Amino acid sequence: MNRVASITPPGLPEEFKFPAVDVGSILRGGARRYGDRVAFHKDGTDVTFTELLSQAAAFANALNNNGIGEGDVVAVHLPNCLEYPAIYFGIMMSGAAFGPTNPLLPPHDLAFQLSDCGAKAVVTWGPASAVLQSVREEIPARLVITVDAELPGAVTLSDFVADASTTPPPPIEDAATKLGHLAYTGGTTGRSKGVIITHANIIANVLQSARGGGSVPTLDAEGDLALDQVGSVEEWPTRLGTAVAINLTPWFHAMGAIGYLNLPIISGMTTVLHSRFDPGAYLADAEKFQVTIIGGAPPIFVALIRHPDFQTRDLSSVRGLSSGAAPLPVAVIEALEARFPDAIIGEGYGLTEVTMAASGNPGWRSGIRKAGTVGISTYGADICLMDPAGVEVGPGETGEVCVRGPQVMQGYHNRPDATAETLRDGWLHTGDIGSIDEDGYLSIVDRAKDMLLYKGYNVYPRELEEILHSHPDIAGAAVVGRKDDEVGELPVAFVKLRDGIVATPQAIQDYVNERVVPYKKLREVHLVDEIPVSAAGKVLRRELRDSLADVPTASTS
Repeated sequence: MNRVASITPPGLPEEFKFPAVDVGSILRGGARRYGDRVAFHKDGTDVTFTELLSQAAAFANALNNNGIGEGDVVAVHLPNCLEYPAIYFGIMMSGAAFGPTNPLLPPHDLAFQLSDCGAKAVVTWGPASAVLQSVREEIPARLVITVDAELPGAVTLSDFVADASTTPPPPIEDAATKLGHLAYTGGTTGRSKGVIITHANIIANVLQSARGGGSVPTLDAEGDLALDQVGSVEEWPTRLGTAVAINLTPWFHAMGAIGYLNLPIISGMTTVLHSRFDPGAYLADAEKFQVTIIGGAPPIFVALIRHPDFQTRDLSSVRGLSSGAAPLPVAVIEALEARFPDAIIGEGYGLTEVTMAASGNPGWRSGIRKAGTVGISTYGADICLMDPAGVEVGPGETGEVCVRGPQVMQGYHNRPDATAETLRDGWLHTGDIGSIDEDGYLSIVDRAKDMLLYKGYNVYPRELEEILHSHPDIAGAAVVGRKDDEVGELPVAFVKLRDGIVATPQAIQDYVNERVVPYKKLREVHLVDEIPVSAAGKVLRRELRDSLADVPTASTS
């Protein structure tokens, strides 16, 4: 079989239609259904579904009152916080587009992203405000909103919404084709590309994910989106309006925005927010709040199973574990199965260009889950493997993973050449290399163009190499990944110095690391006499990776 399987969950209809509603409909319907249930909790403060809708409506109306709406981008330069969901859904209901921005971006990258997307407004916070201030003259946004501190030339969130109505604005007309997210992803040259995601893409991916939970879409009496959990309690013991989870996945990430923001709202989940990952605190809250699902990237699971409290805390409420963003080591899956013998452990695959998810292991009890695979296609999506010529490969062969379906992006913002290269004949060419087993389960066997994953984040060697090559003492450099069970892959540099130059690996590492966000930092630098290249002049990265087997791990500061 050379297509990824698509399986209808037991008790669910084989087909359903994706309602043509705007993303704000998720919150309007969720608030109407779940009302006073706590949607988000952080440090002793609760926000109910009803309160969240009022806050989001006020932000939407305030944006509209300031002339921001359809066709505009509002950049959100925040970490996860209690204000974030209202800001996100407020943007969605205002008609503007959500521009997720990593709050740790260095000035140059932040200025590029805000300029490229043409952000008309930016929402930021105290610790990141200095970086934003340093590029204020380089970006188009003239409206800056801060959530937690006063900033020269900016307005606080409380003042911004002070006079705004808390009645939601009317649903967006023809929302299906309207821009919803303009999310930036790294490129192999280090230059980010804006991914165009419509309201229809978002609605589709949320509902594709909800189907794995035994639910199908419906519309409530007001015409807003809701779920009908037609799957049985035997197959899906966690019912709508009862789930509880701790979230660490950043909402500026595709997995965060869909899987840990939109999906919880439509399913009535209570989300407990943690500002940083402390395994002991995580396990304490998992017991305290009786979480039903543990989710995130593999490093979270690795750290949890190694913590002494993992075996002693009461985690009997856990019914499911969900991993994404990077491959989950089989040894970790086995440890989780031993600790949670009755829980469903699922692993999926996706990327920003498919809104979030393209595939996943079955989420129902009787479904077959295969460790080491990323499962079957999401509902309504096709996945195949192609050779470099764009021809589907035969059974048993590896090839480039290609996806088509209602969650696939519309293209790259202002990048027609990149769009044409990636979207061909109706298929999104992911650049990832995969294999499909005899049952139609997909495995990712390699990452294209040498991209590596650190704690679930994309790290592109070329970007780090460009910085290395800007160092006056370096004659040549190459970056590869060292496999690591805790974080995925460690960025490692091989460096050739100019003749007669003496420099320490630590000095070179510091030079790079002060210019990048934390997850892109080099963890090792090795000085070599030559960078191995092929006859065509291409760096032999596999040779460098193989050489790491004989080199002990260096500094990982």
